[in-house]
Amino acid sequence: MARSPGRAYAAVRAAGTNGDDTTSGGDDATAVAPPPVVTTTVAPVAAPPAAAPTPEAPRPELVFKRHLHPVVMVRELIAARDLVVALTERDFRARYKQTKVGVAWAVLTPLLLLGAFSILANTAAEFDTNGMPYPLFAAVALVPWTFFSNAVASGAVSITQNLSLVNKVYCPREVFPLASIGTAALDGFISLLILGALFAAYGQAPAGEIVWVPVLLIVQLMFTVGVTLVLSSMVVYLRDVRQVLPMALQFALFATPVAYGFDTVGDEFQPVASAVNPLAPIIEGYRDAVLLGQTPEWGLVAIAAAASTVWLVGGYLFFKRMETGFADVA
Repeated sequence: MARSPGRAYAAVRAAGTNGDDTTSGGDDATAVAPPPVVTTTVAPVAAPPAAAPTPEAPRPELVFKRHLHPVVMVRELIAARDLVVALTERDFRARYKQTKVGVAWAVLTPLLLLGAFSILANTAAEFDTNGMPYPLFAAVALVPWTFFSNAVASGAVSITQNLSLVNKVYCPREVFPLASIGTAALDGFISLLILGALFAAYGQAPAGEIVWVPVLLIVQLMFTVGVTLVLSSMVVYLRDVRQVLPMALQFALFATPVAYGFDTVGDEFQPVASAVNPLAPIIEGYRDAVLLGQTPEWGLVAIAAAASTVWLVGGYLFFKRMETGFADVA
């Protein structure tokens, strides 16, 4: 006989209850359903971007190479001599414009140094002057040293101070350092008044060996031009050189026999000192020729001339190599 749906449902529940009691040992504990399974979807990791392709080097024929032709460079420089003169006159006028004493500063600067050295010689140190008055002994050295110091100090910043001309006017760039050297030379000629006044005050006259001064002056000019060209090109790319230069010149003043004689350095070290600092035998040669009436030590002067030639040629070539970037960097 067929069961009604209600009775069938009750029978199924009774069967399930009897089964649970058998499994759990008759306990009335209720079965706990298992936790639902959670499915996590992991996003795919993006691949790293591909590295940019390395650009190929330009073809050799596209790379600019500066070819130096000494004859052409010297010819261009000679053609620009009028520009050098004009820049020298401009710099000389601008240096003492709006100053109270004007050109007298060309005399006052070495005069103050001479006074400081004289005080040092009379109080703290004793220098061998070969019987010459110390002011005269020091003044003969201070005049060429002041020329060198002024030329290097002003010539080193000559490119950066003439950017308007460097960027707009084509000319050999070395005209700017050379104009600064010319301005320093004018100051040097004016400072000769100190030397003339000291000769008159001590009742002395320059010795006959003064005829060797032009030879010494040529060597000094070679060294001055070479150093100025190197520093003027370095300042364009390394502005820190401009900050270091004043301290370097002060150190060089005491490393050069200006306040003392070159014989203070031992005879075995004088050739090395002449190669490292060509001004040392040159300044001593001025003293020998002008004050003592002796010929300069030509062996040491020859070493200084060789070193000055290296500075001049190497400095000029270095300057011409670097000048192609002046307009872009400065």
